[in-house]
Order: sequence, then structure tokens, then C-alpha cells
Amino acid sequence: MAFVEIRDDTIWATHIEGGKVLKDRIQSLSPGEVIELEVDGVVGSWEKTRIGKDGRPQQSIKPIGNMKTVWKRFQSRRRERVEIREVRTADAYLMALSDTMTEWNSPEDEEAFRDL
Repeated sequence: MAFVEIRDDTIWATHIEGGKVLKDRIQSLSPGEVIELEVDGVVGSWEKTRIGKDGRPQQSIKPIGNMKTVWKRFQSRRRERVEIREVRTADAYLMALSDTMTEWNSPEDEEAFRDL
């Protein structure tokens, strides 16, 4: 089980406790790549931060979409430790599979199955 202390507008991989796999996963993301996380029971999307002003890669993720609003509310709970884990939403799962099923990406298939 992994935990992170609410400290910042972002989550830094080095601040994750008890979750080496999750830490390594976040550090391996490319800038701009998205990961789905459950933080304190709330599932949302997080984006790996871009290269820092000094040119070095940043080892943090920032909330995006609806999670940005939720995380902003979490800021009132700074210094509190919350549980964190990676999850796979249906959208993320299907997006990952879309590159493997290219034989289904034809105009004929779109015409035949678009209303399903």
C-alpha cells in the first residue's frame, strides 16, 4: 500500500511512501504522459510534468481534468497522508488497446458499426 502527503499542487514521486512500483512508474513516464490514479478514494487523471526551467526532467505529476478541481480542494488538508494507487479506467484501457486492433480501423468497419 502506498501513501503520499498532501504538500503541493503536484505529487512528487519522491514523496510517495511504500510504493516503489508506483514511484518507478511515475518516474518512467514521459513529459505529458497521463496516468490514472486513485488518491484517497478519488479516481482521476494526472499528467507527468514538463521539463523544468533548468532543463531537467521533473519527477512529478499534476492533476488534469476534473481531478484538478478535486486536488485543489485537497490543499486544505496539507500535511495529511492519503492512500494512492494506480488504476485503469475503461477509457485508458480501451485507448491502450486501440493501437493493437488496427485491423478494425477501416472506413467499412466505421460505417458498419458506428451506431453500436
